[in-house]
Amino acid sequence: MPTPAQIDEQVQLERDQIRQGLKRLRDNTDALQQKSYASATVYGIASIDMLLPILVKRIEATNHRIHQRKNGVAFKEIAQYISDLEPLAAAAIALKLTFDKVFSYKEGSNVLTNVCDAIGSAVEDECQMRHYERCAPGLLKVLKENYWHKSSGTKQRLTSIQTLMNRKDIQSWQAWGRSNRIKLGSWLLDCIIASSQFEGGTGWFTKDLRREGKRTVNYIIPTPEFLAIKDKVMADAELFAPLAWPMLIEPNDWSNERSGGYLLNEVMRGHDMVRRGNQCRIQGETPINFLNKIQKVAFTLNPFTVQVAEELERLGREVGKFLPVVQHELPPKPVDIAENREARKAYNRAATHVQDLQHQEHKKSCRTRMTMEAVKRFKDVAKFYIPWSFDYRGRAYPIPAFLTPQDTDFGKSLLIFADGSFMTPEAEDWLAFQVATTFGLDKAPMAERLEWAKSNHELFTLIAQDPIGNLHLWENVEEPWQFLAAAEEYYHCVVVADRQFTRLMVATDATCSGLQILAGLARDKSTARLVNVLPGDKPQDAYKVVAEAATPYCPESIQPYMDRKTVKRVVMTVPYNAKPFSNRGYIRDALAEKGVEISKEDLTKTVKAVRDAMDVVVPGPMAVMKWIEDEVATAIKAGKEYLEWTTPSGFVVHQKLNKKNLVRLQLQLLGVCQLTVATDDSDEVDLNHHKNATAPNLIHSLDASLLHLSVLRFDAPIALIHDSVLCRATDMSTLSSIVRQTYMHLFAEHDYLKDFASHIGAETDPPIVGDLEPESVIESTYFFC
Repeated sequence: MPTPAQIDEQVQLERDQIRQGLKRLRDNTDALQQKSYASATVYGIASIDMLLPILVKRIEATNHRIHQRKNGVAFKEIAQYISDLEPLAAAAIALKLTFDKVFSYKEGSNVLTNVCDAIGSAVEDECQMRHYERCAPGLLKVLKENYWHKSSGTKQRLTSIQTLMNRKDIQSWQAWGRSNRIKLGSWLLDCIIASSQFEGGTGWFTKDLRREGKRTVNYIIPTPEFLAIKDKVMADAELFAPLAWPMLIEPNDWSNERSGGYLLNEVMRGHDMVRRGNQCRIQGETPINFLNKIQKVAFTLNPFTVQVAEELERLGREVGKFLPVVQHELPPKPVDIAENREARKAYNRAATHVQDLQHQEHKKSCRTRMTMEAVKRFKDVAKFYIPWSFDYRGRAYPIPAFLTPQDTDFGKSLLIFADGSFMTPEAEDWLAFQVATTFGLDKAPMAERLEWAKSNHELFTLIAQDPIGNLHLWENVEEPWQFLAAAEEYYHCVVVADRQFTRLMVATDATCSGLQILAGLARDKSTARLVNVLPGDKPQDAYKVVAEAATPYCPESIQPYMDRKTVKRVVMTVPYNAKPFSNRGYIRDALAEKGVEISKEDLTKTVKAVRDAMDVVVPGPMAVMKWIEDEVATAIKAGKEYLEWTTPSGFVVHQKLNKKNLVRLQLQLLGVCQLTVATDDSDEVDLNHHKNATAPNLIHSLDASLLHLSVLRFDAPIALIHDSVLCRATDMSTLSSIVRQTYMHLFAEHDYLKDFASHIGAETDPPIVGDLEPESVIESTYFFC
């Protein structure tokens, strides 16, 4: 039980989370307004989302009047300019520029003529890019890929394309002129004002006439009505602004009647026990006990990896997912820059490139910077705890975004268990397993991994004693930061044995988790053997077997490159209902890494060969997936509005998937914008989404159930990453045994697929091969490895 002083300390921490969250929200809003990007603020996004469909209808009505020749004389002048742009594009551009200009801090930004000119200019820029796309689509694509930087603004992008198009003698663009741009912008602004007059209101924006010296200036300002909406949106956002950090004491227990996690209600807003689930459903005792148990696991920061990270941050050195801000120095100015035009142009180009790189540094380093902020706050904390919650399938996820087991390679390396355990000979093997696996030997037999570790004591010594000086020895391995942490632990616990207790998190993962679960459901012995459910002296390789089965049916030019790496992502994702279209991308990318280009026809044949091979190699899982898809389609067509099933651990999965009202808009300068034109799901059930999602969600719910039941039988610190388990080296043999026993009980005691069929009201019996005896999994070394 925490003491009153500890509770007070946690309450103060949570109040700090609230303050920091509010400050971050307000600072971000302020920064966006200073940069004239109010359209990207919380209130800007919400307001544009609300007004966009109404504005589109108004513009469509105007277009209809044009076709009927009922538009006024004033519009006749500018109609030609907007005719090349669909109403949705025009509306999106006009709203973005209006919010950017009206709420900008820049002096004169919201002057009426400036706002109208900005809207008209943005519309012209978009039309100009579309002109180039019509005239030279291939060239435009090449120029975008080679000359557009992520940090380039729309004006810079357009200027670079204009210059390069002119060099290629592409038909030039006839500029509209400022007068026409202002007329067009004025008309679109009037549409915005009129569209925002809900139920006879005054609209969101109005013109404000001001006397400035001897002249009169018109400004566009938000009305009190809109300012009230803006304040309400920001107030709602502030309710959910508190940051989520680890806790200094054990989180509150969850129950069906009471929220767990943080102590203060203000921090818990938006954090339900089941994310995106039906909060009215009563969950079983077992999954809730599981959730409360993993919340009581104490963690602390690994001082070794923290120290290395702090030094690399100071040096501005990237390693893997650790991306600090790297300073790019501007090139030296030529001595004759004032007189030499060519030298000046070359310098400006080089300086612009450096500035683009520097701008990108800030963006890509965001997660690393936020992680290091969290490190500074918790580096001197002896113990901290992580509040967890479920997704709607029963998988556990940490509520904090940083310093959790479900982080990047770098983030995971920062954590160790707060409570150590005394080293044993068996623990030495599991530490060897961890250091070899993170180095990149994750597919090697267990004996090979152990032998590799025992043969590389010198490597671990160099890294543990001088990680910065020997950076080249570890920065390019498979998982560099976790390897760094494992090498240091192995050095102290095994090589020099000056550390008697181990606290490192050792990770084991399911082998093809989807196929393991489907093999159990179908009781398919051949598939079970391929994915290490059955015992063997070395790990089986389902990817390699599928590749070998598919190769004879692939085009001859592709056959030499058909190996496990080429088919791996397809084999991994088909159990999660990946379709041929995504399979094409996986195989194309895998071949491209080998320098092989493949035609559309050959790609189609290769994808078909791999999927056909899976029907032969893993027949049970493929039949189960087909049956689930057919039965789900029948259930939804019969009128079901959602699907529900209860897992073996007692977790109730509520799958409600309705169609969303989304419009996809392609703008040349602003990129692909997906614009929501409804605030919620529609009332129409999404049949295809249910068909595609049910098999993957069933698998996820069962691997979650497997861990619910296993963790409650395990009495040592544990962490989870989806279907992967992490514990101390001294406890891994016990945990592995419990997971295998639980899998056996899950699929041996009864046919869960028949239970699932009953839950969803299936009309046909499920396809069960029936030749697998799940009891055999008890002896499988590589079930989790």
